Amino acid sequence: MLIVHHTPSPNCQAMFEAVVSGATAPEIEGVQVVRRAALAATASDVLAADGYLLGTPANLGYMSGALKHFFDQVYYPCLDATRGRPFGYYVHGGNDVTGALRGIDAITTGLGWRRAADPLAVTGEPAKADIEACWELGATVAAGLMED
Repeated sequence: MLIVHHTPSPNCQAMFEAVVSGATAPEIEGVQVVRRAALAATASDVLAADGYLLGTPANLGYMSGALKHFFDQVYYPCLDATRGRPFGYYVHGGNDVTGALRGIDAITTGLGWRRAADPLAVTGEPAKADIEACWELGATVAAGLMED
């Protein structure tokens, strides 16, 4: 599983760490988790993974430029080869994450990826329940790959 993230703030960092913790929980067996910053992830990383977990802040009402850059780099090289692969994602914003959710949904629909979990949208400082939901998101996407 490939986790692609842009983690510029303490709130995003807390969410990212919880996602990784869930994805690498002891009960998740046989799933290798690879973490890449959005500006460092490549088409080769995407092609080598069986599933994806994406994380971004909502900046100016949209996904971060780093995650958009990731999609721009991998879209056509991965378009046919990754159709049907499972994914999940989380977004953190100060107040409105609607544009980020819409953008990620549009791009992943174009790629033909299959949503393995509902997106997780958090505004403001993540509460304990939000961090637990991040853990669940990571565990859910990873557990789905155990069956494949």
